[in-house]
Amino acid sequence: MTVLPMGDVCDFSRGLTYKKSDEVSESNNAVLRANNITLETGKINFDEIKYISDDIKIPESKKVKKGSLLICTASGSKKHLGKIGLIDSDIDFAYGGFMGMLTPKNNVDSRYLYWVTQSKAYFDFIQRLTDGANINNLKFSQLTNFPVPMHALEEQKRIVAILDQACADIEQARAKTEQNLKNARELFESYLQQVFSQRGEGWTETNLGAVAEFKNGLNFSQSSKGEKLKVVGVKDFKSNFMVPFEQLDTIQIDGDLSESYELKENDIITVRSNGNKRLIGRCLLMGNLVNKTSYSGFTIRIRLEDKSVFARFLAYYLKSSSTHELLINSGEGANISNLNQKILTSLPVAFPHFDKQVQLVNCIEKVEAESQELEKVYANKLKTIDVLKKSILQKAFSGELTKTLEDEANKGAVA
Repeated sequence: MTVLPMGDVCDFSRGLTYKKSDEVSESNNAVLRANNITLETGKINFDEIKYISDDIKIPESKKVKKGSLLICTASGSKKHLGKIGLIDSDIDFAYGGFMGMLTPKNNVDSRYLYWVTQSKAYFDFIQRLTDGANINNLKFSQLTNFPVPMHALEEQKRIVAILDQACADIEQARAKTEQNLKNARELFESYLQQVFSQRGEGWTETNLGAVAEFKNGLNFSQSSKGEKLKVVGVKDFKSNFMVPFEQLDTIQIDGDLSESYELKENDIITVRSNGNKRLIGRCLLMGNLVNKTSYSGFTIRIRLEDKSVFARFLAYYLKSSSTHELLINSGEGANISNLNQKILTSLPVAFPHFDKQVQLVNCIEKVEAESQELEKVYANKLKTIDVLKKSILQKAFSGELTKTLEDEANKGAVA
């Protein structure tokens, strides 16, 4: 095995530059960009293809070729810089100006070079180029020095065959684990739906406005010079059930905080406005307060007035998928752009007597804890799968993997 710089094993060409005004909704000129390289697998996807006008004549040098490698050379996110995908079929696509194409030279197998660029050594090399610097582009003059372990062509093909099979098995295991993880998450949601849909006798059916009152959140700006306090913002919701106090931002408002904007224990905060309509209506329950806390203008506070309703029960009710669908759909059935107090007031709610609510919440939290434990198991398994893939790639390019296989083959021959 010899080690050669990347500049000696492949040629580099830069992608096609064009104007925003050249983009059209449909044409024969398709362009691959950074988002068409799947970060986790390095595979080319065709989910969001850009098209430019047919009036533009694209040179052959700006089109990808079968057996070439597409590389992201510029990105707003460092984690996407340097990611590489293999062009494994004949497609008449151009590649954009923030991309580059690596074309393996004679006696370099394209799949071999692709697997080299999926290794931890390559990842670490890219990380060192960008570490500690506000860099959002890579030059081939930087990439050309990456050390590529090289073998004779036949040995490259043998290594590729081993890696193709091993990584196919790994990806199959990953797919099954990801499905199991999804099933674990859906287990809790299914149980939650069951609790709220299979109502027994004695349930009260009314609307949210009959048991709670609402107030839109606080508006403030960077120029505000008054009281400092904690604030619940849209970024704090995510998959949380309780308000994550340790993650809240401290803000400064104009003057002093009005008591009407101060959150209390058992208040429920919901997202009023968001660029992603599916995220409208997410909820958080306020626990014990340590510091004075308010909530942003993109949210609405729900405060229970009916003492026969258990706040934790209502929070789970609002977080269920069926209730969320009601929240994000208007009376006409179209997705809303903003949640408002009128919609909240008319939202149907149902609940049994208080003791039964407490009992149901205890059951809900038990199932939730079990599903979260399952999620941890599968999330850890995904990490193990990633470690295994990196280990196999490292062994392959250090010569250790083929040596191990040769030893096993020799043992078999002796036996």
